[in-house]
Amino acid sequence: MSDITQLLQAAGQGDRQAADQVVSQLYGELQRLARQRMRLSGGVTLLDTTALVHEAWLRLAGAQAKSFPDRRHFLAYAARVMRNVVIDVVRARHAERRGGDQAELTLNTAVIELGPQSDENILRIHEALDELADVEPRLAQVVEMRYFGGLLEQEIAEALGVTERTVQRDWQKARLFLSISLKG
Repeated sequence: MSDITQLLQAAGQGDRQAADQVVSQLYGELQRLARQRMRLSGGVTLLDTTALVHEAWLRLAGAQAKSFPDRRHFLAYAARVMRNVVIDVVRARHAERRGGDQAELTLNTAVIELGPQSDENILRIHEALDELADVEPRLAQVVEMRYFGGLLEQEIAEALGVTERTVQRDWQKARLFLSISLKG
């Protein structure tokens, strides 16, 4: 068992020092996730990567009794938390700017291959991903880990306990679902 796995287990049992050591040892990877998340959001959040990592850590630390079996599960969860931080910032800014009203938009169906997104696109992607999670939770996990977390198919397969081929099929299904969801 690796040091990170042992630290994650200890942190899951409430050891605050172990949790701090996990973040310290994985800080570089968290920064990589944050850079990727910021690149995808196109700088619409006014956060920098350090602020995103720190905000995500505050939320991770606040998750009571959250246990992670290994490094990949922790990073996948951290990617989800970073996504939520960005969504919260975009929603807050959108509410301020628009008085809480959101105009309906038609979004590009090739969202997965797009670069930086606007506020509206980020919110629509988030909503479509939530719909996907309601229908097929594993497909949503694959999207979060691959698109938002930057994990490789092999890493996703190991984290979810499935084959790489299953991850590839799930990715294709998820892309199709999101494409259809974002058309209308």
